[in-house]
Parts: sequence; C-alpha cells; structure tokens
Amino acid sequence: MPEKTALVFAGLGNPGAKYAQNRHNVGFMAADAIARRHSFSPWSKKFQGLVSEGTLGGQKIILIKPQTFMNLSGQSVGEALRFYKLESSALTVFYDEIDLAEGKLRIKTGGGAGGHNGIRSIDGHVGNTYRRVRIGVGHPGVKEMVQHHVLGDFAKADREWLDPLLDAIADNAAMIVEGDESGFMNKAALAVQGKAGAEPEKPAQKQAPKQQSHIRQARAQQAPAKLPETGPMAAMLKKLFGNKD
Repeated sequence: MPEKTALVFAGLGNPGAKYAQNRHNVGFMAADAIARRHSFSPWSKKFQGLVSEGTLGGQKIILIKPQTFMNLSGQSVGEALRFYKLESSALTVFYDEIDLAEGKLRIKTGGGAGGHNGIRSIDGHVGNTYRRVRIGVGHPGVKEMVQHHVLGDFAKADREWLDPLLDAIADNAAMIVEGDESGFMNKAALAVQGKAGAEPEKPAQKQAPKQQSHIRQARAQQAPAKLPETGPMAAMLKKLFGNKD
C-alpha cells in the first residue's frame, strides 16, 4: 500500500534542453530551486514525470515535473495523486502567468485555466480545487505573439528579477505548507522589489509657486513713484498742474 504524503508540489514545463530556459518552464525552475535548497532526493522517473521527495515545514512533500509536455500535464499529476490517494486540495502547482507582470507572484485556490494549457489539462484530470502559484512572465502585448513569448527564453536582463524570485520561492516554500500564503507572496515581492523593470519611486519634488507674467512681476517689485515736494522740480510741476492742496 503506498505511503500517504502530505502534499504534492508540481512545477509545469516542457521536457528537453531546448525548452529549459523558456518562460513556459518557470514552473520547472521553481521545483528545481525548492529541491536544491531543501536537499530533496535526486530526481527519479515516476508517474510520467520526474519526482523528488523531501520535507518542508515538517511535512513530506512529493515534487513532480511532468514529462508529458505541457498540454498533457494532468496525466502525470493525476497519476501521482491517485497513487498517494490524495484529493486535489493536497496539490500545489507552480506555473507561468502572462497576465501578471514580470516578477509578480500570486497564489489562489481554484478558478479557471485562464488559457493555460497545462492548467486546463490538470483541471480535466483532478478538478480545479488545488492551489496555484502563478509566476508572472509578462504579456507580449498582442495575442498573436503569446506562443512565441512563452516559448522564448528568458533574456539575460530577466535574471535580475528571476533569480531573486526563484530564491524567494525556495527559501519560503514552507510557508505554503503552513498556509501562510500572504506571507509567502510578501517575501516574493520584497525579493524582486525594483528589479522587474520598474524604476524605484522618486521622492516628491516641491511644487514651484505659480509663475506670474514678467510684466506683473516687474510691477509688483516697483515702488510707487513719489513726486518731489520741494526744489525747482516741485515748483515746475506746480506751474504745470497747479496747486491741488
């Protein structure tokens, strides 16, 4: 009789060296990072995938990277859950999300596939009541470029936010086991703050006072003209304008 495990963590991607650095394979990258950081067992072939075992937060974890190609991920994940007699609520899936900006990470339980074929396949095999760790890889801007975008490699500049994010996922994976999802997301956000293409906020500048026209400025600065009261000039002005006293 198979031993019942606490949780199954599945990272999604496509098998083979040519896909290894694709944005679509960030789920594989997350699984690899967790296995390395927590000294999980070497990867072995099982359930139409690669499997590694270890412990997080005091609970046994089965890490799985389906080798069925993305569109058939549910075959591998479903087989693992059935073997260990687990409900879909024991499953956490790590995968790429184009509707999140690069470096953003969100966790949710349930929901739709959102156009992701790997998630659609898992939904079809085990239902949709599992936890999803969505890792933002950005959107190319137009629908026609989505496939090229996700099947394209991360750029060298992307490593500035990708590496800290993967490190944060690995460092804090036990928080998922413990149910501290908001804490996990905060750790991920802090790890990539200012590194995902966003410029740090600049301090607010003091607003300059409203400018007046140069004519008004000149008038305001000039003192009112003062007529002389004594002397030759005063006498001449009195002759011209008369004595108005």
